[in-house]
This record gives sequence, structure tokens and C-alpha cells, in this order.
Amino acid sequence: MKTADFNFELPPRLIAQHPSKQRGESRLMMLDRAAKNREHRTMRDLPSLLDPGTLMVFNNSRVRRTRLSGIAELSGKEHEFLLLKRLDACCWQVMVKRAARMKVGARFRFADTVCAEIVSNSLGEGMASLCFSRPIDDAWLDVHGHIPLPPYIRRADSEADSDRYQTVYAQAHGSSAAPTAGLHFTQALLGELASIGIESAFITLHVGLGTFLPVRSETIEQHTMHEESYHIDEETASRIEGAKNSGRKILAVGTTSVRTLESAWADGKLKRGEGSTSIFIYPPYTFNVVDALFTNFHTPESTLLMLVSAFAGKDFILESYAEAVRENYRFFSYGDAMLIH
Repeated sequence: MKTADFNFELPPRLIAQHPSKQRGESRLMMLDRAAKNREHRTMRDLPSLLDPGTLMVFNNSRVRRTRLSGIAELSGKEHEFLLLKRLDACCWQVMVKRAARMKVGARFRFADTVCAEIVSNSLGEGMASLCFSRPIDDAWLDVHGHIPLPPYIRRADSEADSDRYQTVYAQAHGSSAAPTAGLHFTQALLGELASIGIESAFITLHVGLGTFLPVRSETIEQHTMHEESYHIDEETASRIEGAKNSGRKILAVGTTSVRTLESAWADGKLKRGEGSTSIFIYPPYTFNVVDALFTNFHTPESTLLMLVSAFAGKDFILESYAEAVRENYRFFSYGDAMLIH
């Protein structure tokens, strides 16, 4: 299947540059997969759209402030680094422009007199290994790092992003991008859902290259997903298995929740504890765990768009995206939402 089959026209004005004024006030497009119809709702309608007994599965990964600016010691030029994965106490896998052109041994100065050195520039996909002169932990990043807003948000991060580019239930530090479907939920909404019999469960998948790296191959079958780590605790796994066995709906909040659940499922059970996934879900695919999906509107030709196309049908999804454009929905991380059942 060609990657170009998942392209669509999107006016730049519909790419949300800021979140909604209040969390939880976004629009919501509801898709019925079986009937192939759509309804235009808002997030306030969500409790009335879900069946009592539904189990919602959220990704509680917390976004690190992983965007850093470093000054090259030789040239004095500023370079931006995105920290992706901790390799050891001092070294990180990073994404940086023109990584392959950076010389091994090149040194950079960061805030708080911290220095770092390129130890490998051959990781591909604009990635390198960067070793700091001291351990870089989350406390240091909270002071000196920036929120890793995606490149289609064409502005610097602000203090407001520290709150709005993080879910209200985020706990486990580790993501280099937000699991953005969860950005729509407030504590009040979660409480309202619980009061009408909608249950919530939390898994962890740390968002990295596997989620946001673009598909550059001509056909989607040639694309290789990068691994991302996840964790499912015993209680959560038992609750999800119990819901499946009793015929209750599993509603995954976000594509990262989908990929975690589908990766960890085998022979009617979920794998407990730590795991990793490089699963690439695209049409056709038979879903084993997920019955409904809450998600954002995704970028053209992305693995995320391919996943939702596998869930609802490519033609139906692209028709729905075209209608979203006509109806002036807001797209991508800070945009509006979609409920597919």
C-alpha cells in the first residue's frame, strides 16, 4: 500500500498553534464504523456517548522537558537537541538537525555550565549519541529544558505549555512528546465519567520515535517502527482481561494506548510488567483488545493516521478528515478530538 494513499489536503490555518482556552472545551467528531456516519459534538457530550461499563484505558506517561539548546564550542553556533532515550547516567540518544555532519568529539555547552560531546553520529534518522559531563535527570531538565512542542507548532514554548502539553493524570516521566488524546480530559470530566459507570485504567507507554517519526518510504510495508517501552501493572491487566471476558467495551484513549494493548495481548491475556513494542498497525489489521478509540486528528502520511485507518477504514477516515476540514476543525496535538466506535 502506498504511503501517498494516506495524504490529505489541510489548510495551514487549521493546524492548532495553541490549545483551546479551557481544557476540555474542544470539538468532538463521533464516527460510527458500522453505519459509516458522523456526528459533530463537543467534549462536554462525551459522557452521554459512552455505554455504562465501558473501560477507558489511558496512557499516563509524563512529558519530559527534553528540548535543549547547546552552543558549539568551536563555532559558537546554537544547536537544538531533542533528548529521546537515556542510554546511561550521562548519555542520551538525541535528535538534532544534520546529525550525520556532526563530528564525533564535537562539544557543546549547555545551561548551568554543563558540557556534552557527540560520541556517535551514525544512528540514522537525524539521531546521535550525546554524552553530558554529568548525569542529566528530570530535576535538571525541569529547570533548563523546554517543552518539546512538535515542529508544526511554529512558536516557542511558553509557561502555559508546561500545563497544557501534559495530561492531568500524567505520572511516569519518560515521553519526548505528549500522548495528545489525553490532553482533552479534565479531572472534572474523569469524575463525571466515573459517576455514570465508566471505568478508567492506566498503562504507560513512553512516546518516542515509534510514535512521531514520519514514514519516508514509498510503501508503508517498507517502514520500520522504532521501539518504545511500556509498562502494564497487574491490577490494570486483570481489569482489562475481566472487561474483555464479560463483553464490556475497551475504549483506548490515544494511539499509544492502542499500540500498548495490542502489543501486550496474547492468548486472551495481557503481558504484565515492562515490555517494548515496535508494532506498526495499518490496514488490514484485526484488533484483539480495542473496541473503541478516542484520538486526535493526525498528520498526513503518518503511522498514526494509518492506525486509525486500520480501525475505521481508510476511505471512511479520509472522508471524515475532509469533512473536518470543511467544518473548520482544529488539527494535530492541540486540536480537536475524534471518537470512533
